[in-house]
Amino acid sequence: METTLFDTALGRFGIGWTNVGVARLQLPGLDPHALGERMALGGARPGDPGIEISQIIDRIEDYADGEAIDFSATPLDLDGLSEFNRRAYALLLTTGWGQTTTYGALARQLGDVHLSRAVGAAMGANPIPLIIPCHRVLASDGRPGGFSAPGGALSKLRMLALEGVEVGSPPGQMNFGF
Repeated sequence: METTLFDTALGRFGIGWTNVGVARLQLPGLDPHALGERMALGGARPGDPGIEISQIIDRIEDYADGEAIDFSATPLDLDGLSEFNRRAYALLLTTGWGQTTTYGALARQLGDVHLSRAVGAAMGANPIPLIIPCHRVLASDGRPGGFSAPGGALSKLRMLALEGVEVGSPPGQMNFGF
């Protein structure tokens, strides 16, 4: 895996890719040393992004500037992830900008509402947050629930606010102020 760091309006991101697609995305919030260590996990090394990865970086920068971006067609390398996590991520990729879902709703789509905790674990293990939009998954009562990225739930709320989502609104709904 090759990696690079880049700056956005939200802070410094790290991205890792293989010849298959994006394999890792680190959201802003880590100090430079910790970010470098995180991106080097598993023997990953710094690289120069080609055209396709550069275009993905441009889209992440646009997202950070508040532009509605659809990442669902981004090539991903999910090698080594469980089949359950892959299925959960595939479903989540259909939740677009300004939309939310719940852990329970994803669990039901995966076949059993009792899988809600497993869905939460899959979201917490997401190696490509933002592109696989785990920040759009809320608890059934509309609370943000967990978020394993730097800044925790506050980062999740900041990303949702950027998309026009007021947490506490019914899942799937944006607040239009009327």
